[in-house]
Amino acid sequence: MDQLKRKSLQSLLGLGALGALPAAWAELRAVEIGAVPVNRAYDLTVAETALNITGKPAMGITINGTMPGPVLRFREGDEVLIRVTNQLREMTSIHWHGLLVPNNQDGVPGVTFPGIQPGETFTYRFKLRQSGTYWYHSHAALQEPSGCFAPIIIDPIKPDPFQYDREYMVMLSDWNDTPPSQVLANLKKVDGYYNYRRITTPQFLAQLRNAPDKKAREAIWNDRMQWAKMRMDPTDFSDGGDEWTFLMAGKKPAENWTALFKPGERVRLRFINASPMNMFDVRIPGLPMTVVQADGQNVSPVEVDEFRIGNGETYDVIVQPREAKAYSIFVPTIARIGYALGTLAPELGMSAPVPDMGPKPVRTMDDMGMAGMDMSGAADASGMAGMPGMDAKPAADAGMAGMAGMAGMAGMAGMAGMAGMAGMAGMAGMAGVDMGKPVATSPGGSMAMASKPADKAMADMPGMAAPANPADSMAGMSRMADASGSAPVVAPVEADGLRRLKYTLLRAATRNADNRAPERELLVRLTGDMTRYFWSINGKKLSESKPFKMGLGERVRIKMVNETMMEHPMHLHGVYMELVNGNGAFAPRKHSIIVPPAQTVELDVTYEDEGTWAFHCHLLYHAATGMFRLVEVA
Repeated sequence: MDQLKRKSLQSLLGLGALGALPAAWAELRAVEIGAVPVNRAYDLTVAETALNITGKPAMGITINGTMPGPVLRFREGDEVLIRVTNQLREMTSIHWHGLLVPNNQDGVPGVTFPGIQPGETFTYRFKLRQSGTYWYHSHAALQEPSGCFAPIIIDPIKPDPFQYDREYMVMLSDWNDTPPSQVLANLKKVDGYYNYRRITTPQFLAQLRNAPDKKAREAIWNDRMQWAKMRMDPTDFSDGGDEWTFLMAGKKPAENWTALFKPGERVRLRFINASPMNMFDVRIPGLPMTVVQADGQNVSPVEVDEFRIGNGETYDVIVQPREAKAYSIFVPTIARIGYALGTLAPELGMSAPVPDMGPKPVRTMDDMGMAGMDMSGAADASGMAGMPGMDAKPAADAGMAGMAGMAGMAGMAGMAGMAGMAGMAGMAGMAGVDMGKPVATSPGGSMAMASKPADKAMADMPGMAAPANPADSMAGMSRMADASGSAPVVAPVEADGLRRLKYTLLRAATRNADNRAPERELLVRLTGDMTRYFWSINGKKLSESKPFKMGLGERVRIKMVNETMMEHPMHLHGVYMELVNGNGAFAPRKHSIIVPPAQTVELDVTYEDEGTWAFHCHLLYHAATGMFRLVEVA
């Protein structure tokens, strides 16, 4: 098992990227209904390919010579056969993200199979048990951000409970000319290597000098010291910077990827986030979107103006433009370091105004659930030895040069194990304790940490909200109803006038098969040290941990507690996670779930396939440095 862990740590962690446009996509401008034929057998080749995304030549890893790779289209219930040939000089693999397949077909090297060696062909064969929008990507080394990813469409046996006239695949991704291995080395070498917005020591001192009075100076000082003690940076949202180019269907914003429509048509847009490190906020100014599917699973329709899509997630929306004009498909990163862009238009060559991304976000102590907390006790690192996640290594923050000794910063590496923070009292001694007491379910299912009332915390979470008032939900009915004739729920209007999708608004279109109460609880603490750039689960990296264990058919409540200041899109292989969001038997089924900073998200799972499965953050470099565990199902 130790050998398996070492091999897994080196090879599991490929997850997805982007780049050149497949020939079929370039010709069609998008994937229209019927443009990609349903097939039961495909031949795929993974190889190095010269790409030029930014104007500079670079090498990518592509599928059938393109980035994104070819769209695979199947029908629910089909038995499919996919032959993958490796023309690389290193081992590769293909993982079918979100598909329920036998363990030996899941495509995780060192866990579910040995991987595909150079020059070899591996044949995947499995029966499709679902329909919807999915994707596939390499799960070997750091191949995914080099371009090894592509979409999947599985048509349902029975018609979907919503209608549309045409469809397009909208694959979001990013590209960096720097090889992924060097990007990771840079992140580990210098704290915040790509975070050009961080406040340097001279800027900090200037803030102090320019403060209007003593009270303002103290507030600036205390805020800086609190972040320093936690080894975190309030401007670090995505580990990315200006080097990244953001793509839609493989095209840069200036290339104006276009999806065509005729006024009055209902257009289905299948969004996939294949970025290795960036989450996006999707908006089409002037055009409401009705969310009909999340992670391939039908949901009760929800009308929104914007939705956040985490790494690995997919969302299907329907829009109905009635005017013969262009609309921007505007997709900025949540860190506002850039955006992907396309156009929805009646003719090629049209474009629409590009909105301003707005101010770049900055975290606050309130975001971390620590507003008003006295951090003075954290200045003394003595007595913290042995606490999970604690480390006495001095800070390596270049921007904090000369300040590492102030207020006892040394010894505050990471939040994991800081028992007094964000309502985590009593957890300091829980390192390695992955299974605990029987579940005590709070009314509606708690999705927030104990430091905040559940409804308020859910409303504060980037992907969450308190359940909408039923009367408000019916206000402003959409012009578009699903096939049953029922109008969608309308997301509440926020202060800036936009209606945003929240996880609590997601409700499965049909009742889940297993509605039993959980038999036990599994604690999953998301931990890490941003200064030294390693990430972990329950304070341990994959190489140091033992697999979580579940029984076949056992009903398990997983409680994911984010003890860091970054969102983590968690992906569990081999099963759907039923998000505990107050919808009971109609809890949405997801394969990837965003866990916001300093918050708790709960979900229920019932495995129907045995074997060892991967469980990891879908931020590629987080997974590669340790936020990765195995789940043994027997």
